[in-house]
Amino acid sequence: MSTDTDAVGTEATADVDQLARDLGDAIAELPVYQRFEEKKAAVEADEDLQEEIREFEQVREEFMLARQSGDASRDDLRELQNAQQDLHEIPKMSEYLQAQNELELRLQELNETVSESLGIDFGQKAGGCCED
Repeated sequence: MSTDTDAVGTEATADVDQLARDLGDAIAELPVYQRFEEKKAAVEADEDLQEEIREFEQVREEFMLARQSGDASRDDLRELQNAQQDLHEIPKMSEYLQAQNELELRLQELNETVSESLGIDFGQKAGGCCED
């Protein structure tokens, strides 16, 4: 490979890396991203809500252990589902989950735009290691 080809490849790589940083910066400026960050910060700052999350995580962990050992019952599953529903009905949590969903949809749209140019699923290739 010639030195000229190496220089062009290095320059192209630097350009793509800068474009990726610019894309990340642009995403961070999107209202949907800023709303997500705002709602996330509100959830993280609410000690009562954090306690509710810890309690839900405890119920979920207990269910997962019971399921792994074959001891999980329908009542255990119902308890987990009820705990999750109760958590998701808390207004701050509900707002956070809605903002997260909206951001994920927007990121999926961006992934589709990038993927269209590449002819592959960019997000899947960038985020996954294995395919069946």
